[in-house]
Amino acid sequence: MMKIGIIGAGKVGIAIGYVMKNRGLHVVAISDIEKASLDVARHYLGDDCLYTGDNKEVVKKSDVIAVTTQDRAISHVGKELSEHVTTLKNKLFFHTSGAHSSKELSPLDEKGALLGSLHPLQTFPDINSAINALPSTYIFIEGDEEALYQLELLGTYIGYKVLTIDARSKALYHLSAVFVCNLLCALLYASEGVMDRIHIKLEPFFPIIHATLKNIENKSQEICDYAVNQNVQAIQYVPIQYQTWDMCTHVLSTNLDCKKYILNEEILAEKLKEIFKDREEKLAFSDLAGKSTEDRVATFIPLLYLDNQQKIWVEQEGHLAEIYIW
Repeated sequence: MMKIGIIGAGKVGIAIGYVMKNRGLHVVAISDIEKASLDVARHYLGDDCLYTGDNKEVVKKSDVIAVTTQDRAISHVGKELSEHVTTLKNKLFFHTSGAHSSKELSPLDEKGALLGSLHPLQTFPDINSAINALPSTYIFIEGDEEALYQLELLGTYIGYKVLTIDARSKALYHLSAVFVCNLLCALLYASEGVMDRIHIKLEPFFPIIHATLKNIENKSQEICDYAVNQNVQAIQYVPIQYQTWDMCTHVLSTNLDCKKYILNEEILAEKLKEIFKDREEKLAFSDLAGKSTEDRVATFIPLLYLDNQQKIWVEQEGHLAEIYIW
């Protein structure tokens, strides 16, 4: 039986560890720099598991190692282990980032390790929610040819269905997930702001939101085309004082011109370079982007690409929370 270790006792690491263990897999070790996180992990994984602050101990005991740290720490884990371990022959390492490919762990390749990434396409507000959501979650994998078989097997234990993605497509995959999830939340948040003007809460809109999502699930492309056409017609009924050119162009377009925004990547990089020349503390996205929707989208999309290229670090504690850049 394969022995599985986990580096990073956060929500994702604990949740997939719990699910794998409950499905009969042997989770033997988990590491984290925070003792409090390991205490939480013990509550879910039990006493028959090694809890340590040393990643090397996890590697020693395991055949398969899941790196479930925050994205910015993945490459650091790879470099640290490559400097202190002689050989990793036939050991499988995978991380759970949706934005980065298995190349984040490339230093381990020189030690003989098999590399991959395994990303549950899901949001994890807390550990219990993650555990409940994983059985119905699609798992996306990529990596070395020899790693894919094991990753697919692990994915079937963790989630609902496993799909393989090319490493070169991870940035666009991540961008799609941001549109579907984060920006959907942002739209609902913006809608709530409109409702506040007439003293209506979001709750009465839950049934239509649920019905719309169900319709999309059942008739994906057909319902989306219909929605676009209906929005084109509906815009004429919005009072002129609430219409803007930005609003019209976004509604009339079936999709965003991503190339236009991606081309702004270098401009944004130069802007951030200038800001951080005399600045040490992290920068809030709200201070960087303009106030209009157009400005925020135009800033946000190239920001994701810069983060994916590791030219900057981006962090967000939760949905609708402030985004920080550093």
